[in-house]
Amino acid sequence: MNKSLVRITGAALAFAFAGEAMAVEWNVSLWGKRRAFTEHVERLAELVAEKTDGGFSLNLSYGGLSKNRENLDGISIGAFEMAQFCAGYHADKNPTITVLELPFLGVSSLEQEVALSMAVYQHPATVADLGRWNATLLMPSPLPQYNIVGTGQAPASLADFEGLAVRATGGIGRALETIGAVPTSMSATEVRQAMDSGVVKAVSFAPHAHMSFGTIENANWWTTNLNPGTVNCPVVVNTDALDALSDEHREALLGSVDEALAHYISNYNNNTMAAWGPALEERGITKVTFSDDEIAAFREAAAAPAAAAWIEENAARGLPARELYELVTGLIAESS
Repeated sequence: MNKSLVRITGAALAFAFAGEAMAVEWNVSLWGKRRAFTEHVERLAELVAEKTDGGFSLNLSYGGLSKNRENLDGISIGAFEMAQFCAGYHADKNPTITVLELPFLGVSSLEQEVALSMAVYQHPATVADLGRWNATLLMPSPLPQYNIVGTGQAPASLADFEGLAVRATGGIGRALETIGAVPTSMSATEVRQAMDSGVVKAVSFAPHAHMSFGTIENANWWTTNLNPGTVNCPVVVNTDALDALSDEHREALLGSVDEALAHYISNYNNNTMAAWGPALEERGITKVTFSDDEIAAFREAAAAPAAAAWIEENAARGLPARELYELVTGLIAESS
């Protein structure tokens, strides 16, 4: 009887250990703090855990695994299994997706931003581009058009941007150069210190980031309708880790993307944007609105030259640059 008990106990322990061994935990490298920008990842973690009864979990780390500019490098060596990054942080590492950061593309909603991003992410050239880093693009972090918060005298016209030091990355930075601004590329976590110390006098962000990273705390003005473009910040997974998942776990992950993005968009539209206006009013921040003629002139000066330069530069890399550009602009035209 004792021998039978031992055998039963041993079998139970073996089964328990096997169950533990089957559980999968992925580390996810984010930065800053939980905010509108990370809500889809937060929701994805909830959905994956629910669908697998805790057998597959996403461990979200806000800055504890890597610097945000090094997240793609971390993915490439398998330091963690999932990460978020912004294309403009290192355009040379992910040139294909920077087509989505060109100025004045005319994107009008977060839903449209998702559709464009997913189309570009699934293009064979983009898949191969990110494949160099052992990365598979999972989903975008759709952001509205950027506008600028600044200190000092509010600009009365676009001419007042001449010589203004502005934190701006990618295509937004190149667009601002056409009106004389001096763009500086830095990660979001560096911006408040740079603004406080006077390294930059203005910051280009989406509304959630202006609130999350404190740029409105000492700002005097905000542009309401500059709308030069946005940045593209995908969530990627390590390809080897994705391939190693069981069918059940892979389906739990990939099958939850649409719901995670829907949650993100709902939260951004209904919560973040609802808080943005009152946040400006509470701080007495002046709203600067430029004339239609000035915006049209800005668009004409920035859009076509930036697109032409992007196509030339990336065609020289051997990429189907014009094809990617026409994919994006064609989809925008179709939905207009």
